[in-house]
Amino acid sequence: MNKNSNDYNLEKLTFYSNLISYSLCFIVLILYFSFILIIGFKPEIFHKTLPNSSITYGIFSGLFIIIISVFLTFIYVLLSNLFLDKLKK
Repeated sequence: MNKNSNDYNLEKLTFYSNLISYSLCFIVLILYFSFILIIGFKPEIFHKTLPNSSITYGIFSGLFIIIISVFLTFIYVLLSNLFLDKLKK
C-alpha cells in the first residue's frame, strides 16, 4: 500500500467513526434535554400514572432514556466491530 491509500483509509475511518458517534450522541442528547425541559416547564405531565399501573410517566421516561442509551451504545459497538474495524485493515 502506498501513502495515499493509507491517508484515504484513515480519512474514511475518521469520517465514518465521527458520523456514527456524533449521530448517536445527538439522539441521546435530544432525549435527555427533552426530559429536562419537560421537567422544567411541564412537570405535571410526569405526575400522571400509566393506565392500569402505579408507575408514573416520569419513571417510565427515565427508564426509557436509560434503556435507549444502553441500546445505542450497543449499536455503536456493533457498528464499530463490524464496519469500522474492516476500515482499519
